[in-house]
Amino acid sequence: MQRGKKYIESAKLIDRTRLYDPEEAMDSVVKTAKAKFDETVEVHIRLGVDSRHADQQVRGAIVLPNGTGKSVRVAVFAKGDKVQQAIDAGAEFVGAEDLAAKIKDENFFDFDVVIASPDMMGVVGRLGRILGPKGLMPNPKAGTVTPDVARAVTEAKAGKIEYRLDKTNIIHCPIGKVSFGPEKLQANFDALLGAVIKAKPAAAKGQYIRSCVVASTMGPGIKVNPARIEAK
Repeated sequence: MQRGKKYIESAKLIDRTRLYDPEEAMDSVVKTAKAKFDETVEVHIRLGVDSRHADQQVRGAIVLPNGTGKSVRVAVFAKGDKVQQAIDAGAEFVGAEDLAAKIKDENFFDFDVVIASPDMMGVVGRLGRILGPKGLMPNPKAGTVTPDVARAVTEAKAGKIEYRLDKTNIIHCPIGKVSFGPEKLQANFDALLGAVIKAKPAAAKGQYIRSCVVASTMGPGIKVNPARIEAK
């Protein structure tokens, strides 16, 4: 894969053979971000679990203390008085069967998060094959299936992120923008890793956090020392 001049320059600042302390990693990820836009900083965590087993799943959600720096568009499935509650909380789209039809028939996806009240899951469930592959299916563990739709909307807007294992036992999550600076990124990193460590399955054996890499959108990956993470 051919890399651009800015990437090559940034990569020279990183020692690929070294495991960085989290504080150093946040400082380095900011220094190596050279793009003209405000790059997103992502964390990639490889866990010592096997996601094929139900008792080794790692999934949840957390509101990052400094948000994600991204404006989040929210769609809510609700009826009755919950419709107005969702609107008042700032949801862009609120509906029931009409919203489901718009998604199914018009390929409507102008939203980033889907929230549903429990009584709407019969309607939402029929969209599983459409929403699931896009990572948009509401889930109780992520707090996106809830009677309190207003609170869920507020949290989504405030920077709530969902973490979950992919098929290779890695969690990929954004923790903010380069413009946040090292300290705010560090606070978000600590919050996410704290939640992932707390969610460690009882069935997990051996080293839980196998590796952790942080990187900006266009920047090089920076390896974080797993021992320094688990010690926090």
